[in-house]
This record gives sequence, structure tokens and C-alpha cells, in this order.
Amino acid sequence: MSSMITSNLTRETLRKMFAAGKRFDGRGLLDHRHVEVSFNVSNKAEGSARVKVGKTEVIAGVKMVPGTPYPDSMEKGNLIVSGDLLPLASPRFESGPPGFEAIELPRLMDRAIRESGMIDLKKLVIEEGKKVWNVYIDVYPINDDGGLIDAASLACIAALRSAKVPALDKDGNVDYDEKSTKHMPLAEGVNPISFSFFKLGGSLILDPTREEEEACESRVTWGISKWNGQYMINSCQKSAEAIFSQAEINAMMDSLPKKFDELNEKLKKFL
Repeated sequence: MSSMITSNLTRETLRKMFAAGKRFDGRGLLDHRHVEVSFNVSNKAEGSARVKVGKTEVIAGVKMVPGTPYPDSMEKGNLIVSGDLLPLASPRFESGPPGFEAIELPRLMDRAIRESGMIDLKKLVIEEGKKVWNVYIDVYPINDDGGLIDAASLACIAALRSAKVPALDKDGNVDYDEKSTKHMPLAEGVNPISFSFFKLGGSLILDPTREEEEACESRVTWGISKWNGQYMINSCQKSAEAIFSQAEINAMMDSLPKKFDELNEKLKKFL
């Protein structure tokens, strides 16, 4: 993956703006851009969704295929998340073997979804100890204008919420042509949403544009969900060298419940 070079003038201008609580598009430092969600964008997937956050656009699809359980979880179905960062989505993405970001994005999605308990994997057993459903989630960025990880988390949630478990015939084979009405076994109201805080100077921002993201010095991504009114941290990953102070971590913890509720309400309007 290539990295676009941010000029010192741009970085210094953004640093001063953030310090004054301002952004070029008029948002507050922790405000998200406009969110749009559409469903059934793939007629081959068991569930699919397209999410737009500002100009950032991501498609996620869910495919279900019978397979064997993992040796350490014989009583559960399997979750596999993959992502393709193709050059059509950004000049930063290159063809060839996946770079760090192409590996990081699906792993963050996998960890947040798995640890939140959103999918009841025990209900995806077809034949105990022998046959289970493999749930494949494929993430395809269409346009990366910043905040890709967080937009991808919304796309994965929406795709899972729309997914149906395929029908099996009398011989136990999958009939993908028969339209199933059986929903994916999901925990009601549990939506593991990612929030990536970016740091520039002494300021923290959420949902950066591409220009803002390129200028920032560090990022930490939290996977947050809510169980019975209790906020849960399901995943956390930091990137880049600049450190976050204890005060900055505390500021994130203070703002996350409110930001989660805001974004979760926006998402639920589409579900």
C-alpha cells in the first residue's frame, strides 16, 4: 500500500483548526458525517449492504457455506472475514499481495463481531461435531475518503442483519435457489460498532476525511457494543507511533457511550 504525502502546511493548518475545535466541513471534532445504508446490493449473497459515510463507501456481503467445525469449537459454527482493498477505491491501494491495512481491516471486523456475541455461533451447527455453517463476510471498499474501518463495521452489521440462512434439501445439501426466510441467529440489538479516534497534536477527532486522516499522527480503534444497557469494549487496536496520554484515553471513554448511542440510533433507522 502506498502512502500519500501530506504537506507540512496542510498538517499545520489542520493542527491549528483542530486545536480551535474546527474542521473544514463545519463538523465538531467528534461528529460523524451523514450515514446512508442500502440493502440487497448482491443477488448472490445471503445478506449484503452498502454503507456511505460522507464520501466513503463500503459494500459487505455475507455468504454461508456448510463446513466442518474447528477442533477447538466443535459445538459452534465458523466466522471468516476477508477484505479487498482495491485500487479503484483509493490511490493509496495497490494491486498485489495484501499490505498491513488489508490484513488489519478484516481482523478488526472479525474481532469486534466475534467478541460482541452478535452471532450465536452455537445455533449454526447442522450436525453436531461434523457439520456447521461457515459464515463468510467479505468487505469491499468502493471509495475511501477516510474513516474506512468504521464505515466497514456498519456495513458488516447491516449485511448480517439482512442475512438469511440457506435452505437444506432432504439430503442435507444447500439449495441456494430457494429463498429462505430463516434469519441469521443474532443477538437482538447487539451491534458492534467501530470508533476510530485519530490524533493530531493535542486534538482527537472521529470520522476523518481522507485529508484529515493522512495528516494525523496516530489512531486507536475501539469495537463497542451494548448488552442489557451495559457498554462493552470488544476490541482495541492502535496504529502509528504517536502515543495517547491517560487523559486522552479517559476522554475517549467519556465520549464513547454517547457516540455509540448516536450512531447506533442512526443505524437502527435503516435496519
